[in-house]
Amino acid sequence: MQSSATAIDVTDLSKTYREGLVFRKVHNALSHVSLSVKRGEVFGLLGPNGAGKTTLIKVLLGILHPNQGSATVLDLPAGSKSARRKIGYLPENLVFPRHHTGRSALYFYGRLSEMTDSQIQARESELWKIVGLKGREQEPVRRYSKGMRQRLGLAQAMLHDPDLMVFDEPTDGLDPMGRQEIRNVLDQLKERGKTVFLNSHILQEVELVCDRVAIMATGKLRGIGTIDELIESHPHASKSTVTVEAIGTMAQLQEATRDCAVRDFSVVLDGVEDATSVQRFVVDATDQANVDKVIDRLRENSISIYRMQRYRASLEQVFMSIVGAANSTHSNTPNLFK
Repeated sequence: MQSSATAIDVTDLSKTYREGLVFRKVHNALSHVSLSVKRGEVFGLLGPNGAGKTTLIKVLLGILHPNQGSATVLDLPAGSKSARRKIGYLPENLVFPRHHTGRSALYFYGRLSEMTDSQIQARESELWKIVGLKGREQEPVRRYSKGMRQRLGLAQAMLHDPDLMVFDEPTDGLDPMGRQEIRNVLDQLKERGKTVFLNSHILQEVELVCDRVAIMATGKLRGIGTIDELIESHPHASKSTVTVEAIGTMAQLQEATRDCAVRDFSVVLDGVEDATSVQRFVVDATDQANVDKVIDRLRENSISIYRMQRYRASLEQVFMSIVGAANSTHSNTPNLFK
């Protein structure tokens, strides 16, 4: 049977827990969550602690069973043995037995995936290169840095060549160089057509590597789409302005743009050292004609433009706005881009 274009399909998924011995309070870890992940994409799952991210991952892996709804992984029921065979999983803070070397740890996890020694041997050489541990595989794991242990965790997740990778905070606690190395691995996986489902709270990393993202809060899906789609949905996205830095005195720039919609003049470089004065001001870009007019006026007065930058809301602003609204109201906030 031909496989569909969807790697993960979640429909109306709910999961509740009961807390307490006498007055058993119901906690909704997931509430009517629906989303899909395309094959071959890097998909980011965002949300604060307690948002339901880990619960969703555990349902996909078959560790937990939902109270309502359904989920399929690679066209197979989530949690089924056949589905788990096609998943590589890197949990947050994976702990390796201290007596292992990198190589023996890889063989240990390979056998847990029902691989033979010959199958592991056929894969390990390539994996050590991919994760940047070539030449370090015989060292004891206890001597590995956090970044090295994280890369070893990636190796064990990729060992049985799964079609879907589920990574829980893969760059947490790593320095910038370590995060760059993990991003390189993710790029290679995408080039090979693998699907990556990534849970992370490092928003800058998500912006760099993910094709689409979903934002969860209080057990509900609050937004889903590409980075651009989510940013355009943000209330501040309509704040259309352009910041201009131009070479000249403030008096020259104010005179040149006196019939334009501009504001907030300030000095960037006062010209004391090199006789160059650079001023910054903000242009109303609600009407593109106003931006064009400002540029025309500057050029007509022989004023050079040093830099221009259009305002763009950040993923962090979108995230804080969505999560803040969800936490303050616990309302049935409509999903974006369903």
